[in-house]
Amino acid sequence: MATTDQGSGRLRRAVTGPLLYLFILGDVLGAGIYALVGEMAGAAAGMIWLPLLVALGMAMLTAASYAELVTKYPQAGGSAVYVQRAFGRPLASFLAGFCMLAAGVTSAAALSLAFAGDYLGEFLDLPPVPVAIVFLAAVGLLNARGIKESVRANTVMTAIELTGLLTVVVLGAVVLGRGDGDLGRVLELPTDVTLAGATLAGALIAFYSFVGFETSANIAEELTEPSRIYPRALFASMLTAGVVYLLVGVVAPAVVAPADLEGSSGPLVEVVRVAGGVPTEVFAVVALVAVANGALLTMIMSSRLVYGMADQRLLPSPLSRVLPGRRTPWAAIVVTTVVAMGLTAIGDLVTLASTVVLLLLLVFLMVNVSVLVLRRDAVEHPHFRAWTVLPVLAIASCVLLLTRQEARHWLLAGALVGVGVVLYLVTGRGSAVRAAAQGEDAAAV
Repeated sequence: MATTDQGSGRLRRAVTGPLLYLFILGDVLGAGIYALVGEMAGAAAGMIWLPLLVALGMAMLTAASYAELVTKYPQAGGSAVYVQRAFGRPLASFLAGFCMLAAGVTSAAALSLAFAGDYLGEFLDLPPVPVAIVFLAAVGLLNARGIKESVRANTVMTAIELTGLLTVVVLGAVVLGRGDGDLGRVLELPTDVTLAGATLAGALIAFYSFVGFETSANIAEELTEPSRIYPRALFASMLTAGVVYLLVGVVAPAVVAPADLEGSSGPLVEVVRVAGGVPTEVFAVVALVAVANGALLTMIMSSRLVYGMADQRLLPSPLSRVLPGRRTPWAAIVVTTVVAMGLTAIGDLVTLASTVVLLLLLVFLMVNVSVLVLRRDAVEHPHFRAWTVLPVLAIASCVLLLTRQEARHWLLAGALVGVGVVLYLVTGRGSAVRAAAQGEDAAAV
């Protein structure tokens, strides 16, 4: 019978339940809702709330699988570890981890460009790419300082971004209360689009607003009591984000016409501008904090994923090195930060966000299959167990959303995965040479 020691590992167990709740909430309440409400309005017009509701349900299905696997195998590495345990094939494990890694650094690049875009443009007129690079460097330094410091910074930023979204909800209610909005717009659909088509198109965009919960699997080795605190923090944070998102999805089109939301790169600022009472510059600062928080947590995930993969010999072992005093994976942090800097020239936020969703759907598909396969593997400590129907429905939801992806997003994701395959072949051949050399030395002895 397989066992898992919840006290093993070289990373410091410093993340408590409340910190984990805020970690996940801060990662989910990121730039997605701040930047992509306009895109959702383009897909679903005034019915933004419906794709958000569908996306929340789909995300919760996969979250149940993560709750089972994280509490069953509480170690860094996330999806790569689960796929390796389920199938025992290094290539499958590597691709699961690399897709997650590619999604993470791509998302960080997108968020850094969002940070350097129109919200910052309220104060400064600077070229976006250099600003994005400097921003990522600052995020990397905070990440290297320590997981506890990073999560505490996330606590402050999460409070700020949650306050910003609640401010939008309150201001929207004020506008509706004085009779200036149109609540009937929340039932409007785009012309020549069916309800199902608008809902799926919007859900594909809205799904990006809910991804982020999976990053918490990569700090499992740093949780104080994984089996007890993880499921509670995961589901509570996602439900909190879902309620806030649905409220925003109702008030935004009711206050501002969907066409105006679609044409704005800062759609929630338009709600604040119509409502009045709060300077748009103040809200721009809140939006910048939200984007920065999402980037910080994404880079925490990416670096811990590289550390876990290197610790499992799926990436070069030097990438598992940690700072002696801080015990943070400094080598992984440097590599992921540099790669994210290089990706800032890839494209716009929407293209990168859609590519992130595609890559994560592939990961989620593998994870949901893995949770069913690993039911035959028993562990000695108690852990969360999802109803069997949940991962089955999660697999179906992933396949459905994958069929809605555009060809250009498949091409970009394919190029990133292709880099991973090349890296795997190079690393695999090097590992084979080292293994053969060690075998010869052992035989000689």
